Parts: sequence; structure tokens; C-alpha cells
Amino acid sequence: MGAIWWLSSGSDTPGPPLPHPFDWAAHFLAYLALAYALARATGRWGVAVVVAAWFGAADEVHQAFVPGREAGLSDWLFDLAGAVVGAGLALGRGAGRRADDAVR
Repeated sequence: MGAIWWLSSGSDTPGPPLPHPFDWAAHFLAYLALAYALARATGRWGVAVVVAAWFGAADEVHQAFVPGREAGLSDWLFDLAGAVVGAGLALGRGAGRRADDAVR
């Protein structure tokens, strides 16, 4: 979480700029890793996804106040998608997971 916050605090991210839509891949992968770690730490898919989604939303608001950056709903949706996949990978749950397992 600290690394994501630090990277989004600068006007430019390190390395070459990512043209659109590759920036969405960076969002997806960052939140996949975050939710994977959260799910492994808690053992709970729902907790990992909710915490990662909340943090992604907070970071988008944070970016709205950083010169040269902007907040975007589409960025947050890729954060959320990465979180869902990451938490699922961490706990070995595929697309066939039952709906009542989502809150566990």
C-alpha cells in the first residue's frame, strides 16, 4: 500500500510513461498484487477485495490533488478487477466460486 501511495504521489511515475490503455494494466497488476497479499494474510476473499477497493478509491481521490495527475473511475474499476482476481488467486478460487463464498 505504501508503494502504491508513494508512486501516485509524484507528478510522474518512474520509468517511461505508459500510454493508454497500458496504464490500466499497471492499475490491474498493482491491485492484483495488493489483494493477493491481503487475502494470503487474512485468509478472507471479501476482506481483501473490500480493503483493496477502498484503498484504490482513496488513492484516486488522492491523485486528484497531485499536480499532473488525475483521478478516474475507469482507473478504479481496473483496481477493483485486479483485486478480485488477486484475492481469488491467493485463495485458489476460480470463476466457479459460489456466491455465498464471496463474503468469507
